[in-house]
Amino acid sequence: MTEHMRLIRVLIADDHTIVREGLVNLLEEDGGCTVVAQAADGMEAVEKALETRPDVAIFDLTMPRLSGLEAVRRVNDALPGTRILVLTVHEEDEYIIPIVRAGASGYLVKDTASAELLTAVKTLSQGQAYFGPQAARALADQYRKPDDHPEDPYGSLTPREREVFHLVIEGKTTKEIARDLEVSTKTAENHRARVIEKLKVHNTAGLVRYAARHGLLS
Repeated sequence: MTEHMRLIRVLIADDHTIVREGLVNLLEEDGGCTVVAQAADGMEAVEKALETRPDVAIFDLTMPRLSGLEAVRRVNDALPGTRILVLTVHEEDEYIIPIVRAGASGYLVKDTASAELLTAVKTLSQGQAYFGPQAARALADQYRKPDDHPEDPYGSLTPREREVFHLVIEGKTTKEIARDLEVSTKTAENHRARVIEKLKVHNTAGLVRYAARHGLLS
């Protein structure tokens, strides 16, 4: 690489350490990228993105504390110059359309060849989009049938309620949720009650089953 070429600054967010380390090695060995931050959950991903303002952010879709979908939405709103690539095991249409609506510029499944991932990062850094075959097909179908689209798996949950949802299914108590979110126990309990009501379940076990059915378990 010649000296005048600027490295692509990349953030990697995935809750699996071995995946993050593999991506760091892949990107930095290529010579065209530098990893400026890593995150192990969705909330940390948003915080690190705001701190480092990367050119490209690579997000897993199912992460603790805050889902990849909500993390994409927040980073896209706050940093329109950062291009977001979702790298996930999920290739079903119901994941692809909401994540693109939230602001992702790329979507690849995790069994993608390393060369294609590098191409995707470089393409995004140039301001273009990059979608794997399944995502491209889903987007083409959506273009032809714009009214026939999958619903947001979170329904009408607010951003804060989505955070509470993930903390509950991780097994956190109301007091622990209150501490994590820096709110009163009463406020945390109110959020939890609204999540249960909005998702039309009866208890924590129901929320876990809902998360499993909709691919929201971390």
